[in-house]
Amino acid sequence: MNDSSWQPEPVPAGPAYDAQVGPHTRPMPIVPDAAGRDFDDREARGRGAAPDGGSLFRADTPPQEPMPSPPPPHAEHPQDSSPPPQKKRAGRDLRAAIGVGVGLGAVIFASLLIVKAVFVGVIVVAVVVGLWELTSRLQEKKGIKAPLVPLAVGGAAMVIAGYVRGAEGAWVAMALTVLAVLVWRMTDPPEDYLKDVTAGAFAAFYVPFLATFVAMLLTADDGPQRVITFLLLTVVSDTGAYAVGWRFGKTKLAPRISPGKTREGLFGAVAFAMAAGALCMEFLIDGGAWWQGLLLGLAVAVSATLGDLGESMIKRDLGIKDMGTLLPGHGGIMDRLDSLLPTAPVVWLLLAAFVGTG
Repeated sequence: MNDSSWQPEPVPAGPAYDAQVGPHTRPMPIVPDAAGRDFDDREARGRGAAPDGGSLFRADTPPQEPMPSPPPPHAEHPQDSSPPPQKKRAGRDLRAAIGVGVGLGAVIFASLLIVKAVFVGVIVVAVVVGLWELTSRLQEKKGIKAPLVPLAVGGAAMVIAGYVRGAEGAWVAMALTVLAVLVWRMTDPPEDYLKDVTAGAFAAFYVPFLATFVAMLLTADDGPQRVITFLLLTVVSDTGAYAVGWRFGKTKLAPRISPGKTREGLFGAVAFAMAAGALCMEFLIDGGAWWQGLLLGLAVAVSATLGDLGESMIKRDLGIKDMGTLLPGHGGIMDRLDSLLPTAPVVWLLLAAFVGTG
C-alpha cells in the first residue's frame, strides 16, 4: 500500500453524499450533531458502516476526533530506513581458486624436481595457451586478427632458444617471430594489415618473450631455486595485496583502471614480498644475502602490481572481465600470467646483479 492510501478522503460538494459501500448498504444521510452542525456519517464508514439496522451514530452523539493517520510504512521503524551493512565478499570462488592454485603449484614443483627440460615444456604450454586467449579476445572484441600460428610456433621457439642460448637466442627468436607475423598476414587482404601485425608484434613481446626470462632463470646451477623464488615472491605479493586490501583497503590505487586495488593493498604486497624475499635470498639462493632479498621483494611487489594493472587496462579496453575460463576461480591462463610476465625479467636482472647468472 502506498502513502496516498493514508490520506483523508475529500468531501464532495453538494447537499448529500450517497455512496454505495456494498450491495446491502443503504445511503448514509448527513445528520446534525449536538451543536447543530452537519456530521458526515462517512467518518463512521471509515471505521465500519452500519448494516441495514440503522446508523452507528445518533443525534445526541458528540462528534469524535478522527482517527490519527498511521505513519507511512517507511516511518514506522526509522532505524530500518538504511540498508543493513553487507559483509565484504571475495569476487571469486575461493575454493575453486585455491584448488586450482594448489594443482598448478604441484605441476610446477614436480616438473622442476624431475628434469629442467620438463619445466621448459610447462612454460611452452602456458605461452601457447596464453597467446590463444589473447588473440581470441582481440578478434572477438576489436576485430583484430593477430595471426596465431606464427605466434605460437615462434613463441615456443623463443622460450627454447632462451633456455639453450640465453638472451641472445631469445632476441633472435623474437625478431624471427615478428618477421613471420608480417609475412603470414600477407596472405589476407591488405585492409587492417598494420593493425593486425602491430597486435601480433605486441603479443609476441608480451607473452613469449617475457616468459623466456623464466627459462633463463632455470639455466643457472641453482635454477630451480631461482624459479621457486620468482614464483613464490610473486604469489606472496599478490596474496599480501589481496589480504591487506580486503581487510583494510580504503584509498583506491588506480580507480579508473582497477577499482578493487587500494594503496593499503600495495603496502601489504610490499611488506609480504620483502619479508619473503629476505628469507628466500638467505636460504634458497647460493651466495644471497637477506638485504638483497628486501630489495628483490620490493621490486617484485612493484612489477607484479604494474603487470596486474597493465592487463586490467587491456581487459577494460576489450570490455571483458577475464581473458578466459580455463581455470575455475582464476579465469584464464593470461589472468594468472599478468603479474608473472613483467616480473620475470626484473627477477632475472636483479639475481644476475646480486649473485651472477651461473
